[in-house]
Amino acid sequence: MASTVEKKRSEGSWDNFKQFMKDYGWCYAFIALPFLLFLVFTVYPLITAFIMSFQEYGIMESKFIGLDNYKYLMENEIFWKSMKNTAIYTLGTVPVNIVITLFLAMMIFPINKRSQTFFKASFYLPAVTSGITMSLIWLWMFDPTQSGLMNVVLGWMGFDQQLWLASSKSSLFSLMLMTYIGGHGSGVILYLAAMGGIPKSLYEAADIDAASWWSKLKNITWPLLKPTTLYMLITGIIGSFQIFEATYVMTQGGPNFSTTTIAYLIYQHAFEYYQFGLAAAESFILGFVIIVISVLQFKYMASDVEY
Repeated sequence: MASTVEKKRSEGSWDNFKQFMKDYGWCYAFIALPFLLFLVFTVYPLITAFIMSFQEYGIMESKFIGLDNYKYLMENEIFWKSMKNTAIYTLGTVPVNIVITLFLAMMIFPINKRSQTFFKASFYLPAVTSGITMSLIWLWMFDPTQSGLMNVVLGWMGFDQQLWLASSKSSLFSLMLMTYIGGHGSGVILYLAAMGGIPKSLYEAADIDAASWWSKLKNITWPLLKPTTLYMLITGIIGSFQIFEATYVMTQGGPNFSTTTIAYLIYQHAFEYYQFGLAAAESFILGFVIIVISVLQFKYMASDVEY
């Protein structure tokens, strides 16, 4: 009796599966190719790189060395220098850029739609321009001679010329300065879109109570912009930890490793020294750090965010 019941149950399950595939099988046919491409070009390289991080991997041969790559990095001064530079760059750019972006968005939001479109396009233009191109332009602007735009401006203001990228004291700040001046396009658009979703009735009620500009910002605008701010904070930190193009074009990590970031160090080990196993280990350490920081941000900063 029990075997008969189980047989009927299995037949019923098989019939349900056939009916499900008949109704929805075409959906899986559509996603089969993208899923296959995801497996081939994302999952497989990721697994291969993870295995490679435990090997002394060369062009001609490789051998398994366990955790030696990770141990070497933990004791390597240049690795920790690159992590420090990356952390300083991130802490010095992400919060400042969020404040600057919010200020720009608040200045643009009250004007008419046509003018808003002009400023949106103007600020977003650097975001669609090649990073290499932008780095080359900034390389000319930071030229230490009198032809460099930054030194020309300092001369107009009565200051001495600076060795922007040639001095270990100012080179990292120079890379940070690039983002202060031209890295706000995406953030401005996001903040303007979020501001447009804030009910006007809240500001009208605040006007009735004679609330000040600061009171409106503190109690209405800023709390309702928290989801956007959290998104910008997380994506900004992820992007800052992966800074590469500006370092590669403008400084090559110098002088004296003052601008060597972890992404540039990974590039050097992989494509200059052909130490692919070491580069893979650095990549997974970087990925682990980014994941931990992102999780902590969601845990401690997203609790009071309304979606």
